[in-house]
Amino acid sequence: MKLKIFFDGSSQGNPGPSGIGLIIYNEEGREIFRSSDYIGLRTNNEAEYLALIKSLEIASRLGADEVELYSDSELLVKQINKEYNVRDEKIRRLYREVQELMKNIKKFKIMHISRVENREADRLAREAAENPKQYYHAMKPEGNGEKYIDKNRSR
Repeated sequence: MKLKIFFDGSSQGNPGPSGIGLIIYNEEGREIFRSSDYIGLRTNNEAEYLALIKSLEIASRLGADEVELYSDSELLVKQINKEYNVRDEKIRRLYREVQELMKNIKKFKIMHISRVENREADRLAREAAENPKQYYHAMKPEGNGEKYIDKNRSR
């Protein structure tokens, strides 16, 4: 199964209250999953990496063997594509976790996109950072393009 994932991390300060957002599309281009999660006090770079980690974990759970990822973080994309070195120790640990998760996926591609192209994932990430008690995961079941199964929860 091939998936396209748009993801983002947001920090309201650096470090500060942070959130992650992601949207997953199947190979037909239909949205099948979205998520908005508060992740505590983090830097923006940590939030971006945690959004990527969550994206890879969910892709693996969904049985994806091919994943295209889209991020507006040029730094993260260039680090994952080995164009930039990872110098910060906290980020290096997250980078190693990403490398391990990538082993579960046969074909992996990550691309930098503009903030405008990533606006919905950005909105989900900012919403989570601003509302730490609320988060949700919503999945559209196959064959039902109209309804979500909502899992709204308070922390």
